[in-house]
Amino acid sequence: MKILITGASSGIGEELARQYATKENELILLARREERLYTLRKELYEKSQSIEIIVADVTKFQDLQEKIMQIGSVDMVILNAGISLGNTNSMPTIEEFKHLYDVNVLSNHAILEVLLPLFVKQKYGKIVFISSLASLFTMPSAKVYGSSKRALNAYAEGIRYKYKKSGIKVLTILPGFIKSELTDKNSFKMPFLLDTKTGVHRIVNAINRDKEFYAFPFRFYLIIRFLNLLPSFLRQTIVNFKN
Repeated sequence: MKILITGASSGIGEELARQYATKENELILLARREERLYTLRKELYEKSQSIEIIVADVTKFQDLQEKIMQIGSVDMVILNAGISLGNTNSMPTIEEFKHLYDVNVLSNHAILEVLLPLFVKQKYGKIVFISSLASLFTMPSAKVYGSSKRALNAYAEGIRYKYKKSGIKVLTILPGFIKSELTDKNSFKMPFLLDTKTGVHRIVNAINRDKEFYAFPFRFYLIIRFLNLLPSFLRQTIVNFKN
């Protein structure tokens, strides 16, 4: 299987590369940090059928699309590239807001604008969006990140409906807290925090089972579902309890 993984130089993306590095798979690893990508390829070289490196800033859309065009079609793309602003109650600048949306939302469309016609032509393909449980209940300190992931959920849903009859599978994975550079920015205690290997193993299992919507850890997901059932004034009281 030919697999493209974005955001592959650290965290979830790096571990996805490790877990998909088998003799049955050809990996294409895309990220901005060249040295880390080549270090990862050296580590995994003998385990995988082949490993191709793409060094790209996903916010440089034209360059990104040109590089995606060069690889041709794939069997599966895991859209994992993402950033956060950390946990802060201050208002982000418009530059910070735009950059986060460029990475977390628009870069995915830039890639799929190239790949989707190829998937339609070959009549198969799997698209995996790495979203977040933060998309289901937005805390004030993660308002930009949470809203970007909620937008990603909606986008993924639309793509799923549109291409269902074309043989294209669209999966949305919503992890809770998984140890990574992204969660290392958080200064608060993260409930149900998973180590990287365990968290990614659960993601891979969900992908292998073609789970269209997979949110985990399940207890954390249930808590969020319960909070969303509460009246607005109660949710606000709970959220602002320590403030």
